[in-house]
Amino acid sequence: MHERTFIGLDVHARSTQAGVLDGLTGEVRSLAVPVATKALVAWVCTQPAPAVAYEAGPTGYELARALAAAGVPCLVAAPSRIPRAPGERVKTDRRDAVRLARLLRLEELTPVRVPGLAEEAARDLVRAREDARGDLMRARHRLSKLLLCRGIVWEEHAWTGTHELWLTRQRFAERPLQIAYEEALAAMFSVRDRRDALDAAIAVEALEEPWAETVARLSCLRGVSTLTAFALTVEIGEWRRFSGRSLAAFLGLTPSESSSGASRRQGAITKTGNAHVRRLLVEAAWQQRRRPGKSLRTHLARSAQPAAVRERAVAAERRLRRRWLRFDERGKRSTVAAVAVARELAGWCWSLAVMDA
Repeated sequence: MHERTFIGLDVHARSTQAGVLDGLTGEVRSLAVPVATKALVAWVCTQPAPAVAYEAGPTGYELARALAAAGVPCLVAAPSRIPRAPGERVKTDRRDAVRLARLLRLEELTPVRVPGLAEEAARDLVRAREDARGDLMRARHRLSKLLLCRGIVWEEHAWTGTHELWLTRQRFAERPLQIAYEEALAAMFSVRDRRDALDAAIAVEALEEPWAETVARLSCLRGVSTLTAFALTVEIGEWRRFSGRSLAAFLGLTPSESSSGASRRQGAITKTGNAHVRRLLVEAAWQQRRRPGKSLRTHLARSAQPAAVRERAVAAERRLRRRWLRFDERGKRSTVAAVAVARELAGWCWSLAVMDA
């Protein structure tokens, strides 16, 4: 392997710096290379037996796919796992590229899985819906706080049909205020409609292959809707690369730790990995606290699955409910309990996704 030419790329939108390490002589050089993917791949192919690494980032995976198509080994490195010296205070593109080349030669880089085009497109759909959810929350806050400043407060359940009808009937004597209010109200309705359209698109996409089977299985779990199941499926991608425990660690649901000698100290969860999936699992975990009831959605989802899937989903529901009860008996803070249940729920999701039924 050391006969290869190891190339580290520091890739940006308008510039790319390369660090080139000769595997035989150990010679290191750095240079600016073309930014356009086609030209950059052509330059890489002129190097003797090249192997390439670059950090995962906003430029995406197009370069990795193009290099793979050209037969060049390419590793997309996880930025948070790249070793860095504590005393290093100088950071430049050239240094970063050379470091990547050296670490690639030492096999010290942690790779990121490169998704397929269809999988990445599905992720974009899910993340667009997540953006719309955040935009809707902010639009509703702006609208409600505008009313609150005038002493107008809705006392019942918020954001129902009745509440929205009440909002449309609000009138103000001051013309500038009325204009500002109407704009805020229109913005809220616009974002809500965008979110609903994305929900409908996700519901359709969830029925397509290769997501349909996994989404249908995950939907058997209590608190896991089609939207949540589809998001888990496309964000995690290949479930079999994990175990039940490693998935929770990948999602940042395991406790941080600072231990030395006989001292062992655990802290808050690491919060590494995919924050969107972590939030979805915590939201689903809260549903496990309530006493199980008759859910039409869950009943329909389970009735379409084999007996083994149904049994595992029921076992998960009972187990997670017992976990909540134990936490409540011990007086555990509910937010801490929710994260602990979410950690176990991740394992049950993995179990259903990979099981042979």
